[in-house]
Amino acid sequence: MEKIIASTPSRRDSGRTREHLVNAAFEEVYQSGFRGSDLNTILAKAGVTKGALYHHFSGKEALGHAVIEGVIARITQDKWLAPLDDVDDPIDALIGILEDTGTSEAEVNGGCPLNNLAQEMSPLDEGFRMRLSEIFTNWIGGVTDALRLGQVNGKVRRDIDARETATFFVASYEGYISLAKTGQDARVLLSGMKQLRVYLDGLRAIKTE
Repeated sequence: MEKIIASTPSRRDSGRTREHLVNAAFEEVYQSGFRGSDLNTILAKAGVTKGALYHHFSGKEALGHAVIEGVIARITQDKWLAPLDDVDDPIDALIGILEDTGTSEAEVNGGCPLNNLAQEMSPLDEGFRMRLSEIFTNWIGGVTDALRLGQVNGKVRRDIDARETATFFVASYEGYISLAKTGQDARVLLSGMKQLRVYLDGLRAIKTE
């Protein structure tokens, strides 16, 4: 007699389900904020059941943590850290990143997903605060390392403090993103990116004959 083996979800299918959940949650949180996001909407976007959600996550908070670790951290890595890794001229690299910053209506009105969650959840949930703080720390650290390497390579002024400069740059960038979002005005963001390019140009080492 032939033995019938019940089919079970593969690890690959399970991984895909988790990925769908996290990506759907990111979209919903980006649009509505974490507290304003709705689990049923997330489930519908992901095309999964509530049972699948609780198979992978203990609840909404754990799903939110996964959004930070799996999506927002990756966005920061891809946009900022990868282009700065072992780069010869960090000034050119940073200006290039600024020029790639989206200024569409949806991007301006939505703001920065990292900063959005930091402003909303840092005062309320330590798990969120610690994860978001780590991303900011890594971002500032990546810019710092790139500037220090630029100083060694003779591309960046040696009289600047690389970490203070990196912190100022990140804070200014996020500030312009927030102002543009609040004003729902891309011109604010475009003006901010222009001023940051001027600031970065001022960090270049002076070439001597």
